[in-house]
Amino acid sequence: MDIQTIDQQYQQLQAEAQQVGQQLQTLAGKLQAAAQGGNTDAREWLLDLREVALGIQAEQQQMTQVLQAIHAMWQNQAQQLQAMPAAMPGYLPAGMAQNAAAAQQGGLMGALDGFLNSGFGRAIEMGAGFGLGDDLINKLF
Repeated sequence: MDIQTIDQQYQQLQAEAQQVGQQLQTLAGKLQAAAQGGNTDAREWLLDLREVALGIQAEQQQMTQVLQAIHAMWQNQAQQLQAMPAAMPGYLPAGMAQNAAAAQQGGLMGALDGFLNSGFGRAIEMGAGFGLGDDLINKLF
């Protein structure tokens, strides 16, 4: 998978999270109107919807943490490769020496750098998440 595909998938994930938020907000509005119109069940359903929204928010926060952990792992790998001297083949197994040399020539290191500096990589590094915010959940009441 290339960096552009990762960025596109991340943007799609963000768009889908926004769409779910809009759908929840629309449903909450209908339930609030029904509750104000005298429907006694609507208030209970609104409370149930709030619980669902909190569950979705927790899931999305966990997904953001997973993505941040993956980003941190790749960042750590990039830093280790930068620090690894390619001129020490006697100290490194043959495969690692070749990888270190390739990394310094832009191969793997270039790929890691591209990933870390992609739109997805920068968004995750900045702590950008996606999904339901507290303001939406607060609007449910």
